[in-house]
Amino acid sequence: MNTSSTKEITIDKVVRVPQVYFANVQLSTGIDMHYAEYGDADGEPILFLHGFTDSWFSFSPVLEYLPPKYHVFMLDQRGHGNSSKPETGYEIGDFAADAIAFMKALKLEPVTLIGHSMGSFVAQRVAVTAPELLSRLILVGSAADPRTDDMTGFLEAVMALEDPVPEAFARDFQISTIYRELPDDFMLKVVSESMKLPALVWRLALSHILSSSVISPLDRIQMPTLVIWGDRDTIFSKAEQEVLTASIPQAELHVYEETGHALHWEQPEQFARQLEAFIR
Repeated sequence: MNTSSTKEITIDKVVRVPQVYFANVQLSTGIDMHYAEYGDADGEPILFLHGFTDSWFSFSPVLEYLPPKYHVFMLDQRGHGNSSKPETGYEIGDFAADAIAFMKALKLEPVTLIGHSMGSFVAQRVAVTAPELLSRLILVGSAADPRTDDMTGFLEAVMALEDPVPEAFARDFQISTIYRELPDDFMLKVVSESMKLPALVWRLALSHILSSSVISPLDRIQMPTLVIWGDRDTIFSKAEQEVLTASIPQAELHVYEETGHALHWEQPEQFARQLEAFIR
């Protein structure tokens, strides 16, 4: 695992969040999954899947605006955060198998599943593979096919990474996902989470995200689906959102103006309110 000199920032100094509890669970897939939990243990379950090189912390800004009547789970997906970092197993199907195993281990169903960026492709696969576990689906900063020219160019840079991954590289990547300026302490924490990934995970996870195996048969997703996109997203275009929405029978698209790829960082209150409205 990579070590870094990045300053560690305590969560309560970065963003105001309600009480969050942390735990680990050993999954049937062999992964020791670290996760954060928030809200009413008897409430409707919501499961968040973060983006590439992020962690549970990616969704922490949303919690300030989300009522505690929900039972919220935020994973550190394999290779990320404080979860296991195996040397193999970074296909989208592997990430999806972990999410399914997590829901079964904690007996969570039906779940509102929310995936951002990489997590959205995992969520798509879960919705196709285990639809009985889900009540609804939210795809944030997603696409029907992630293999764009810009992403292919980024992959070339990632494939050249070696340990230790340069902190400047992680920072530049995370800054590229936002349009609105965010507090320095928050971005420092985001970068420190990215620095938990060894170069091997950067390379394997991204190369598999951009392989043909990531594509799921979207017409098989039959649950209500919300597609959310920021109009200043430099990773996936408006045209790609329209293809995605048209490919899922019960999908609707909502666009956040003057907002980038990590829209739940830039507009956490709007995001939380929209999530509540969609659940209702």
